[in-house]
Amino acid sequence: ITSNILASPFDMTGVARLLILAILTTLAVLVTQSTSHAGCGASATLGTASESCRYTSPEVQTMYASADADGFQYRIRLWCQSRVSETQCAGSATPCADPPGSFRYELMRANAGPNPTWVSIGDACLTPGDLGSLGAITPELVLTEFRRLTWPKADLIVQPVGGETLVNFPTNFYTENTEPTTQQVTLLGTQITIEATPASYAWHFDDGKTTQTEIPGRAYPNLDITHEYVDAHVIEHPRVDVTYTGRYRIGGGAWTEIPGTLTVTGDPVQLSIIEATPRLTG
Repeated sequence: ITSNILASPFDMTGVARLLILAILTTLAVLVTQSTSHAGCGASATLGTASESCRYTSPEVQTMYASADADGFQYRIRLWCQSRVSETQCAGSATPCADPPGSFRYELMRANAGPNPTWVSIGDACLTPGDLGSLGAITPELVLTEFRRLTWPKADLIVQPVGGETLVNFPTNFYTENTEPTTQQVTLLGTQITIEATPASYAWHFDDGKTTQTEIPGRAYPNLDITHEYVDAHVIEHPRVDVTYTGRYRIGGGAWTEIPGTLTVTGDPVQLSIIEATPRLTG
């Protein structure tokens, strides 16, 4: 076909010949690729050429494993009509009948290197176990979700109670936010458990002084976290911020550390700094 077109008696410019040659070459490549994989179908016109493949889980595993040698990189995203991100559908994900418990994913490929151009090469039905072995759910992906979620603030408790303390007096501060908190989210159609654990605390006393500790303080008579205000007749608004570390697991699998932290700002409390007046009593 190529020889007939290029040797035709019609007055064709060099650009037109090159364009037709490029289209025919693309079609030939797609047909070759399709015949090498039973789940592919190719189509082409003088304006467009496309290919769509249905891959099995072992085929996807093989592509991911040979990516470096082939000079490609791969990624998957949940198949849905609309999405809020690369990993989350705005509506319902598309389940697959086979294998049971799997969802449909779009498989994308790009040349290795900086600034890749991603193109869709087909789809596959994958289970949570497939996603784990592919490394599709990465610690970096979970870190983004970890920081998007809302975690408990650290409520500041001040002693003496009642919203007042004395000037030049060791005022006691502590918080009871000390236990891990877990939340379950869905990434790439898979349920993930994320656990956030308080790791450190930043005590802001609102007079220009701040203290960082790894302990939450304790109630009186323990005086782990104290501060003395030097100016009387003022109202301060101290607070404590908590920094969380995290870990996650896929289904009931092993825990994996999240490579990053999240700091949650606490609510300030009103604290009046007063001065004691000595009185002579009988």
